[in-house]
Amino acid sequence: MSTHKYDYDLLVLGGGPGGYVAAIRASQLGLKTAVVERENLGGVCLNWGCIPTKALIHNAEVLETLHSVADFGFSFDNLTVDFSKAVERSRGIVDRQTKGVAFLMKKNKIDVINGHGVFVNSHSVRVGGSEYAQVAEERTVSAAHIILATGARAASLPGVEIDGERVIQYRDAVVLGNLPKKLIVVGSGAIGMEFSYVYRTYGVDVTIVEMLDTLLPLEDAEVCAEVEKSFKKAGVRILTGTRTEKVEKSDAGVTVTVKNVKSGATETIEADKVLMAIGIRPNTDRLGLHATGVETDKRGFVGIDAVMRTNVAHIFAIGDCTGKLALAHVASAQGIVAAETIAGVETLPIPAERYRFLPRCTYCQPQVASLGLTEAQARAEGHEIKIGKFPFQPNGKAQALGARAGFVKLISDAKYGEILGAHIVGPDATELLPEISLAQMLEITPAEIARNVHAHPTLGEVLMEAAHAVEGHPIHM
Repeated sequence: MSTHKYDYDLLVLGGGPGGYVAAIRASQLGLKTAVVERENLGGVCLNWGCIPTKALIHNAEVLETLHSVADFGFSFDNLTVDFSKAVERSRGIVDRQTKGVAFLMKKNKIDVINGHGVFVNSHSVRVGGSEYAQVAEERTVSAAHIILATGARAASLPGVEIDGERVIQYRDAVVLGNLPKKLIVVGSGAIGMEFSYVYRTYGVDVTIVEMLDTLLPLEDAEVCAEVEKSFKKAGVRILTGTRTEKVEKSDAGVTVTVKNVKSGATETIEADKVLMAIGIRPNTDRLGLHATGVETDKRGFVGIDAVMRTNVAHIFAIGDCTGKLALAHVASAQGIVAAETIAGVETLPIPAERYRFLPRCTYCQPQVASLGLTEAQARAEGHEIKIGKFPFQPNGKAQALGARAGFVKLISDAKYGEILGAHIVGPDATELLPEISLAQMLEITPAEIARNVHAHPTLGEVLMEAAHAVEGHPIHM
């Protein structure tokens, strides 16, 4: 591709897991590529989300094991716990990961331009300073093609300011040096559940407020019930079907007024901090998109087709700013498709209906992993279904790990055997899902999964048993 008219073949706005992956793939395909990043390479995922939270979660898992060491034949006195060390460890991991991405940029000869990009026109971007980056001199760069990979930020309730002190978001929660005594978590999606697990394990009095009827409201009802049972056993107070009406801050803490959606009863709860985990807002409002003609919906999310192209032919969009499925691995997959489309090579488009079958993961304990339809959705859409469900409790590996809670649930089309949904709650659920994800993509049926020989003893045998259960003949139950 000739670049005589432009500085680059491709300019990527945003260096997160979508943007930097797209840039690498584009460079591999011979495109002269640059990335504009206003903060740190790796985006929210590497710096504030996926990676540091998983480090904190592992710390919590170790602490949870220490609380039950008698079951393993150990005893000790005077256990001391320092959450600041957990944060320090997580930041060290972040530092190594972001340096790794910087190395990949250099290895693939990708220019990294620090600063905040604003469109001058549909092919040119003015890069200047931002609240995250000081830029000595503004510059304008142009490209034949542009990928928007600008991500999203935490949303809050109307009239409630996230101040980083009393009302916090994930960026604040992941670096807290001193844990609060009492915490209210508003929202029970993945972010809310993961931080609730970490903080409760470290002894914080946690209350979860969720407006919908269940925790993890996008998950299968049986999975939600299993997680709720585990969280209640751990001492987390759960208020589902409850709306957050008012948040009042003071020097001493916060006072939150909540209202039961069905009964209308109100309650006032006091805490040291409130964590807002109710969703995201796209980072598209400060890009100057009006200069490009790129269309967004009323919330600011960018519309795309199956190859990530916007309504402007040479501008593509990937990741959280598209509003499709706000997960790092989805952004990376979209980035590869966009880069390959721009380079003119064969790719595997992601049509709108495919997103429901992409992996969804929540890393609290017990872990949750799923894809496809819930049982309720499958029935509502008129599918004739078969369901196979098998618990972890009989599994020898799960018992050896001391992890007996949870199950695998497979939902398949009764006539053709197509996997319509998979729902795992329990030990290493997120590591078990890829087998089902691959099977679903390749149209492998539960009958074939059941006949695939699974090593013994492994947690993966529970997948095999659930597949047998779809056909009506689980072996170990």
